[in-house]
Amino acid sequence: MLSRLFAPKVKVSAHCDLPCGVYDPAQARVEAESVKAIQEKYQANEDPHFRARATVIKEQRAELAKHHVSVLWSDYFKPPHFEKYPQLHQLVNDTLKALSAAKASTDPKTGEKALELIAEIDRIFWETKKA
Repeated sequence: MLSRLFAPKVKVSAHCDLPCGVYDPAQARVEAESVKAIQEKYQANEDPHFRARATVIKEQRAELAKHHVSVLWSDYFKPPHFEKYPQLHQLVNDTLKALSAAKASTDPKTGEKALELIAEIDRIFWETKKA
C-alpha cells in the first residue's frame, strides 16, 4: 500500500535523463553520416554476413538520427522559431521522411539526401542560437 502511495503519478522523459537544455543537430548529423557510410560499405561488399550486420546497424543509426531530429523539433524549437522560419515544420517532416527512406535503403543517395536536410536544420538552429 505504501508503495502505491509514494509511486510517481506522472512519468516524464527527455532525450537525456534530465531536461538539460543542451541541443545540437550534430548528434543527428553524426548518425546520418554513419548511415551513408554504411550504405557505401554495403555496396562495396558482397559478403552476405557483412551485409546483414550492416543493414541492422544502418537501421539503428537512422532511427537514432530520427530521434535527434525529433527532439530538436519538439523540445528546442519554439513558436518564435516557427514564426521566423515558416518552412521549419515541413523541413523537419521532410528530414524524418528522408531518414526513414535511408533506413529502408542501401542506396547512399538516400543517406546523402538526409544529410542535406539535416544541414538545413543545422543552419536554422545556429541562427536561432545567435538571436
